[in-house]
Amino acid sequence: MVSDQRVLLVTGAASGLGRATALRGAAAGYAVAVGTFAGDPYDADEVVTAISAAGGTAIRVSADVRDSVELAAAVGTVTTRFGRLDAVVANAGVLKLAPLSELTDEDWDRILDIDLTGVMRTVRAAVPALGPDGAVVVVSSIAGGSVGWAGHTPYTSAKAGLIGFVRSAALELGPRGIRVNAVLPGVIESPQSLDPVNSGGPDGLVRSAASIPVGRVGQPVDVADVIVFLLSDAARYVTGQHLAVDGGLTAIWPS
Repeated sequence: MVSDQRVLLVTGAASGLGRATALRGAAAGYAVAVGTFAGDPYDADEVVTAISAAGGTAIRVSADVRDSVELAAAVGTVTTRFGRLDAVVANAGVLKLAPLSELTDEDWDRILDIDLTGVMRTVRAAVPALGPDGAVVVVSSIAGGSVGWAGHTPYTSAKAGLIGFVRSAALELGPRGIRVNAVLPGVIESPQSLDPVNSGGPDGLVRSAASIPVGRVGQPVDVADVIVFLLSDAARYVTGQHLAVDGGLTAIWPS
């Protein structure tokens, strides 16, 4: 039986922006499929429990963005459970400090495979299940989407590539009533940015806050609220766009 409740699939939903998006999506009335993968250090079941405790509906699904078969199965699980799929947030991604002088082919391939090709796999798997008024949001970054980031060429290349992906997918899927947009988070306090080896770490966040016009680094919910807006009917005439959620940072940087 097809439910009247709209259904949202979020990849990389066990932590950070994905977790916040799952929680905000549930609060907005979606039934949420919390996407995770084998070996995820964060607990997707905790997100499901939190949504359920707040009166929402959620299930955990295995959605490794490196695996097209697993993604197709995840979409199948969602449609079997709920009878529909209305919205997708392609959020899963990785980050590694990899200066060009030390960058290996393996590191380049791995990061692009997850951060760029993984988004394509996610959207490709979901498209057959999305009906008219379907919506997709891709999580890019101001790093690559607007500015560079020394030592992170694979990451920025993938995030820049997502802008082109969103534009082309929006043109292709628009006639079917499916919208595709991207968010470009700025400096957001998350497990990824708190990593002192591959990102700025806690000290880097403190330093960054001084340069951000609104006077603070972002929180995952700051981005999640924008994602939920882009999925909603309030953004029904918005597609093929990328929106920076960065506290004004790129307004003072060349872009």
